[in-house]
Amino acid sequence: MAQKKLLRFAQIKTFPNVLEYPENMKGNWQRHFGNEHPIVLELACGRGEYTVGLAKLYPDQNFIGVDIKGNRLYIGAKKAMDTRLTNAAFLRTQIEQLPHYFNTDEVAEIWITFPDPQLRTSKAKKRLTHPRFLRLYRQILKKDGNIHLKTDSPALYEFTRNLREMYHLTMLADTDNIAVTHEGDPALNIKTHYESLDIAQSKKIHYLRFSLPETVPDLDAALQEILKIREQSGNQFV
Repeated sequence: MAQKKLLRFAQIKTFPNVLEYPENMKGNWQRHFGNEHPIVLELACGRGEYTVGLAKLYPDQNFIGVDIKGNRLYIGAKKAMDTRLTNAAFLRTQIEQLPHYFNTDEVAEIWITFPDPQLRTSKAKKRLTHPRFLRLYRQILKKDGNIHLKTDSPALYEFTRNLREMYHLTMLADTDNIAVTHEGDPALNIKTHYESLDIAQSKKIHYLRFSLPETVPDLDAALQEILKIREQSGNQFV
């Protein structure tokens, strides 16, 4: 397995659709894609099923899968090349570094598909919908840009939807079971490797689509106290 990873790490360095910690990409993605189409990110993309799937569905948009694990990016990047997708690319970096690679208003939408829910309250700040990440997304996302969360974790779903009032999020879609409410939606019917595993064993896929206020307030200390209290009472939205 270690040898296989090393081979993949070496191979993606030759892939034209994989950029590893690139320099001078901020504001220059139109040059990379050769067009001015909207840019959509998939964060913690893993094997890139959504990056590839969305790129097939929407050829008039450019999709970038972001992840730190090169051996996983290899799978999506190779599939994109094999199917000759010119509107799919992969960025290897930490999500915290996104403002280093994208300008203000450069990103049209963000997809977060089956991220680690980080269930322990002490790990809440690592959730990709935690307000510290929302403030980071605000730096690069267009003012009317949407964030999509698709997860099999009821805890992450409830945590995120309960940020609405405290952090002034605008919920545009909210369902705890897309099989019932979005059966015919091709974008939501894209299947990921982790979705097939049903790690949370919830048997339901939850979905939120929301937009951010112009400024995401820093109420994180108060949020953490709320989480701790609810955890202790056994009535938590974590």
